Amino acid sequence: MAVIVKYVVVADGKEDMIFSTRKEAEAHDQMLDIAERLYAFLQATEIDIAEDTLEALTLFMAQHREPIGTILKGGRLKTPGVSAQQAALPQDKRAEASSSEPKSSKASQSAPTTKPKAAA
Repeated sequence: MAVIVKYVVVADGKEDMIFSTRKEAEAHDQMLDIAERLYAFLQATEIDIAEDTLEALTLFMAQHREPIGTILKGGRLKTPGVSAQQAALPQDKRAEASSSEPKSSKASQSAPTTKPKAAA
């Protein structure tokens, strides 16, 4: 017979997640606390956001608090070139940007292609 220890995070009286380590459970609990405080802060503002959208937004912000903190402090995130630009654009602008990019990465198509002559 084996004894297995599980750590259960309970949020609003419901089981939220089960973890195998206390460290993971406490990190998740802290993330939920941050999301709850963000929710209260944003709900108190004059911004009109649907409740489900606000909940999803605050959970996202809590899950990504480190990069968001870097941005809020005026820092920049290390991101790859094109994909970072694509990620920063709204969905409809991404389609426009990808359709305006050239389809091939070859050099100028108008340049004549000649074979180099072999040296004698």
